[in-house]
Order: sequence, then C-alpha cells, then structure tokens
Amino acid sequence: MPANSKYLTRSKWQRFAKISAGFVGGFLVSASLHIAIAAWFDRTNVIITASFTFFLTWSGLMVLSFLARNGWKLWALYIGVSLLFIAIVLLKNSLM
Repeated sequence: MPANSKYLTRSKWQRFAKISAGFVGGFLVSASLHIAIAAWFDRTNVIITASFTFFLTWSGLMVLSFLARNGWKLWALYIGVSLLFIAIVLLKNSLM
C-alpha cells in the first residue's frame, strides 16, 4: 500500500535538505557530541563507547530528519548543536 500523498514532501529542495541533513548533519552532530564527551572524560573509554553509540545517535538523527517539516530549519538546528559541542571542546581546551 503506497504512502498517503498528503504526507509526502513535494518540493525537491526540501527533500534534498532532509536527506542531506540526515546523513551529513547527523554525522556532524554525532561526531561533535563524542568529541565533546572525549574532551571532558577519559578518552579511551569514550572511544570504546563511541564505537557503538556513534552509529546509534547518527541513525536516530537520520530518522528524526525525515520527521521534520522544514529541512532548512533542521540544517540550522544541526549546525547550531554541532557548534555548541565544538564550543564546549574549545572551552575545555582554553581552561587547561
């Protein structure tokens, strides 16, 4: 049974924004999250844990990207969260 057409995205740009935000933006958020955690905690334990949790967070963010109404706002959110995690890493490095 096909999907109901009223729930599908008609704009090709929105479809591109959601797919690219899911793959690239989700990867950026997952990577920056794990780098921020590694900056504050023991790096060895974080790397071992990240081998499992990185894929889980990335796939979760990919699924969430298809639930969003606007792909460009989602891109802004993912970039903002990534910058927040990067700022946490820079704050840690400046305190040391």
